[in-house]
Amino acid sequence: MPTKRKRPVGRAGRLSHLDAGGRVRMVDVSDKADTRREATAEAEVRMSAAAVRAIRDGAVRKGDPLQAARLAGIMAAKRTAELIPLCHQVALSTVEVDLEPRPRGYRIVGRAVTVAATGVEMEALVAVAAAALTLYDMLKAVDRAIEIGPIRLLAKSGGRSGTYRRG
Repeated sequence: MPTKRKRPVGRAGRLSHLDAGGRVRMVDVSDKADTRREATAEAEVRMSAAAVRAIRDGAVRKGDPLQAARLAGIMAAKRTAELIPLCHQVALSTVEVDLEPRPRGYRIVGRAVTVAATGVEMEALVAVAAAALTLYDMLKAVDRAIEIGPIRLLAKSGGRSGTYRRG
């Protein structure tokens, strides 16, 4: 017989993705008002000097990894509900993915916006994760030791829980 583990609790005293019997469920957002919601996330990608140089010299044989990563991030954000089991399908107003050069790689910043009954944190996080993985894929022939992370939420606004900003 499996041991019953104590579950962490949310604001309402229970996890929102578990029903009273502890079964996984999709949260019902039908009573929530549509509001403007925005989320920003980031991912760090660290790579060798040779990989950085290949990008900056335009010498990556597969093409421009920065543009491929940007496009992958946007496309992935639009498919978040297909990738993350309990996410709601959200009509995105915009998704932006920017890649900022760093001495040993890139910082990827993704921003997602919608007017809906649920937030877009997952869409912003999926965008930066897919962009980071695309950089790896485009550059693995130059550097198989590329490191991705941390991936994290920077800010979110809108909805009942209000605004969050990473400290």
